[in-house]
Amino acid sequence: MRVLIPLLLVFLALPQARAEATPEASPAACIQTNYGRFTVTTWPERAPASSENFLSYIDHGFYEGLIFHRVIPYFMVQTGGFDAQLNYRDPFGPVRNESVGGAKNLRGTVAMARQRDPDSADSQFFINLVDNAHLDAEGDRPGYTVFGEVTDGMMVIDRIGEVETMVRDGMRDVPRMPVTIERTRRGPCPQRSAPAG
Repeated sequence: MRVLIPLLLVFLALPQARAEATPEASPAACIQTNYGRFTVTTWPERAPASSENFLSYIDHGFYEGLIFHRVIPYFMVQTGGFDAQLNYRDPFGPVRNESVGGAKNLRGTVAMARQRDPDSADSQFFINLVDNAHLDAEGDRPGYTVFGEVTDGMMVIDRIGEVETMVRDGMRDVPRMPVTIERTRRGPCPQRSAPAG
């Protein structure tokens, strides 16, 4: 009987151990800014390379201290490249474009920013404030890779999208007052408590 009880405990623990070993279906990240926090849930099934790329930057704390350096109302907000003094932070390297056959640039989705070269995306990403169909792939012509969505805190993104901007050091659409990423971590942001009463 003494032998059976430990064996039973081992078997009961197996499903939990298996669940812990299974990777998250849609890994998320919490991004805290001076305007509030929001959760980005990635879509590795739609854009595996871009999702892994983004989470790698999260794991390394790369985005902490960077600003939303490009804010265009009724379009998108962009971050991941510059600090408050507009010093450029060197990224790890490019990631391949995954937009062909991928998700659409709809309101609240998160996509990789890039240069003219479709495979030039690295650390910078943007969040769509509205549906932006002109950023989607058309046939074999690449667009901008969507790799996730804001699943909590879209009101924070909308607030960022309303800030006053200016031209600074030759860059357009830079917020007059910095919108700064303060902290990032894996996992969704804690749920906000409901007001008492």
